[in-house]
Amino acid sequence: MRTPMIILNMKSYREAEGKLSLVLARTCEKVALETGASIAVCPPMVELSRVALEVSIPVLAQNVDMWDATVRTGSTSLGAVKNAGAIGTLVNHSECRRLLSDIGHIVDSARGMGLTTIVCTNNVAASRAAAALAPDMIAMEPPELIGGDISVTTADPRIVEDTVRAVREAAPGVMVLTGAGVKDGNDVRKALELGTVGVLLASGVVKAKDPGKVLLSLAEGLVGRR
Repeated sequence: MRTPMIILNMKSYREAEGKLSLVLARTCEKVALETGASIAVCPPMVELSRVALEVSIPVLAQNVDMWDATVRTGSTSLGAVKNAGAIGTLVNHSECRRLLSDIGHIVDSARGMGLTTIVCTNNVAASRAAAALAPDMIAMEPPELIGGDISVTTADPRIVEDTVRAVREAAPGVMVLTGAGVKDGNDVRKALELGTVGVLLASGVVKAKDPGKVLLSLAEGLVGRR
């Protein structure tokens, strides 16, 4: 994926259920094409294949399960994600935490399959530990700010800077994203100034009255810094 970037996690919001996930993904694609911004989407898992087939921007899974070649009911394997057309997956989102050993297994397995991994973390120490596993990216989001009205870049810019520094020390090749409360281009611009390569966000776009307008603002924060 090209950086700097915006990654939209649609979660399981009603605003992204069924065909609405494809509408939102196409809006992201339209803004990406119009502005030149790098935008990727993580649709609801049941819509992953449909979205991946219909849009040209990168599509990632929201989660994968531990997989040991044993048949399981209701699980999503890395192979299933890849065959659905996704280029990678989020791992360890605050709403789907994993043990560090499990994260390492997923990251290693994904690497062997050519899939991108973005490991979500909630603080500097967790970011440092996760970076040592060599995922492609770390996405640091303080859980208390997720879904809120104040961006992490405003509420606690130091934690973003400290995370970037810690990850670079642990694994220089791992890139850092940040998120939680990100709403507009100013938040994106500040995230980049703090040393990240972009943002991971959800409700600020998915639940917006006009997602396209919000995405254009976010994209402005990226394009001006390329």
